[in-house]
Amino acid sequence: MPSDIPSSRRDTILERLSAGQPVRSGALAVEFGLSEDAIRRDLRSLAAKGLCRRVYGGALPVVTGATPMAERVGEDVQRKQALAGAALSLIEPSSFVFVDNGSSNLALVEKLPPYLNLTIATSSITIAAALQQRDDIDLLVVGGMIDRMVGGAVDGTAIEAILRLNIDLCVLGACAVSVAGGVSAYDLADATFKRALTARSRRTIVLATNDKLGRRAPHRVCGIDKLAQIVVEHDADADCVRDLTETGATIVCAQT
Repeated sequence: MPSDIPSSRRDTILERLSAGQPVRSGALAVEFGLSEDAIRRDLRSLAAKGLCRRVYGGALPVVTGATPMAERVGEDVQRKQALAGAALSLIEPSSFVFVDNGSSNLALVEKLPPYLNLTIATSSITIAAALQQRDDIDLLVVGGMIDRMVGGAVDGTAIEAILRLNIDLCVLGACAVSVAGGVSAYDLADATFKRALTARSRRTIVLATNDKLGRRAPHRVCGIDKLAQIVVEHDADADCVRDLTETGATIVCAQT
């Protein structure tokens, strides 16, 4: 556990998180007679040890693993649509785009205008289904054994297909994004597949909802320096955004 936080304050915060309760920086600052900046430093320290999840205005209990793609599709729909809208400007017309598994990425393909003249590849069955009726998009589906948790194929067959591609832009799915942990994933096979994607892509971007920022999953995919842009929500945690910017990351902020 972090040694830079007084034990009584640390134990109080961890006790609430362990009980499944979110904690708010402002309320903790009042309770302990500290500045919100001091509390935010405490929460960053705890998050770096994997003891909480940083979110805007405070922290949430640790999530022990990912939720299935089918469940994620229906969560925070408007926020993901806002991320998708901000990401549209990053897509060059007539380019070859790989859209990785992810519910925010699904929101992006649903917003694609008809004039971009894109070729899109994906291993996601949900994203492929969303595009199959689009006669303005050439669709390439990368096959393999479908991982229902991930929502698409990420096995050796899928990786073998990726290695034969020259991708202009990869819209990478991410379980977690932080300066220390880079882009990371819960599942080993998914992380291995994502590494192959970034290696075959000229540019890589990530759409990151607030619950992914400042967070670290077990399997590292790439460093922040490998990303051309990170698209974040309008109310993304200012400390997380500043930390990413200080590493040289280019941040694109979604509208409300």
